[in-house]
Amino acid sequence: MLSEEQEKLLEKIHAGEDIPVEGFLEDIHPADIAACLNEEDVSDEELTSFFQHEDKEFLASVLEQSDDGLQARVVALLPYTDVIRIFSYMSKDDIADILGDLPIDLRKKLLNLMKASDSRELSALMGYGEDTAGGIMTTEYIALRDDLTIAQTLVKIKEIAPKTEVIETIFVLNKNRELVGIADLRDILIAPNDDVLSSIMDETVISVFPEQDQEEVSLLVNKYDLTVIPVINRRHALLGIITVDDIMDVMVEEQTEDILRLGGIGEVEEIGGPINISVRRRLPWLFINLLTAFIAASAIALFDDVIAQVAALASMMTIVSGMGGNAGTQTLSLAIRGITLGEIDLKSNWKLVFKEVAVGLLDGAAIGFFTGIVFYFRYGNIYLGLIILLAMTGNLIIAGLSGFLIPLIIKKLGADPALSSSIFLTTMTDTCGFFIFLGLAKLFLPLLVH
Repeated sequence: MLSEEQEKLLEKIHAGEDIPVEGFLEDIHPADIAACLNEEDVSDEELTSFFQHEDKEFLASVLEQSDDGLQARVVALLPYTDVIRIFSYMSKDDIADILGDLPIDLRKKLLNLMKASDSRELSALMGYGEDTAGGIMTTEYIALRDDLTIAQTLVKIKEIAPKTEVIETIFVLNKNRELVGIADLRDILIAPNDDVLSSIMDETVISVFPEQDQEEVSLLVNKYDLTVIPVINRRHALLGIITVDDIMDVMVEEQTEDILRLGGIGEVEEIGGPINISVRRRLPWLFINLLTAFIAASAIALFDDVIAQVAALASMMTIVSGMGGNAGTQTLSLAIRGITLGEIDLKSNWKLVFKEVAVGLLDGAAIGFFTGIVFYFRYGNIYLGLIILLAMTGNLIIAGLSGFLIPLIIKKLGADPALSSSIFLTTMTDTCGFFIFLGLAKLFLPLLVH
């Protein structure tokens, strides 16, 4: 839902009014302006008119906050000269992201209109994978020689700072252009002018290579509580930096991806997107789910004669499988979180496997005991209660094991641990739950039939 300020902005856009930055637009966050422009009733003409505003720096802040679709739409609508002027106020990594989503011919035209140095930098950034450290880094930073005095350093910072994204952290290079340390701006400001930069720098630098996965980078930033992390090549030359705002975007993206994959949707899908795309992305996993349902149904079919003699089993067995699925999902959520944070792996965490067995045993016994009492009073047969107690305990042990091991095995196979783990988990808990419960019922059948 749009705020009152956003509604006023939309009215002005539809009316074709000249909208001043000072006194109106400056009071609305660029992200909120971008949300207004993304409304379905904003026409191409209105969008073009808005982005022809004279304040290109302000327009750049709005474009940076826009989603991919709106960015591509704006770039396609505006004259190339206007696009280049807006780009001049944006960071290189944001420009590279926009260019990467454009048709190749349009991308080439824009690159050819830019300064040769900018074009080379952007081409290099776009050469890295979208989900890698190189793909999310920016080349706008301050890097200075370690033999500069503090006085010389301050002069350099004043010269370079207006063109960079981060000035709080200064990257220190040796004579071979290798990254040897970092210096905090605060430490530079309070140091004596005659000191050299190397004397106040921190030589312990956490860095990444450009081909590293963005999720690994986010884990490092989170682990060491960083606000910026440098990207280096194999010769320790500084290629770029990744800022905390980009890391936050990565975390949101990875969490969204994991949630979707847990539900069997392999790629990001808009809730209001085209039907054919939704069907294409969901249907394959539904077929896999159907196959696993057949497996669970086969377990039930083995005991048709038992169910025919004791009708109560039909309602009771769904409780066993359902509780197993719920318990397994609890473990699965914790396991995927642990894998994502780099806390667990298949080799070194077998103690946690035994812990999940113990949790399943205790939870299963408690839930099974309570459920057994309920069914004893309902059907007047203590053996029904005993069967569901044993089946519930066994299935919750299996649920704990499956919820922990399935994502670890999927990761070991080189796939995303969130990749439809819930489907395989449900198959395990349903099949095993039905088999254990109905197998026990068959064993105790003479005591169940009067």
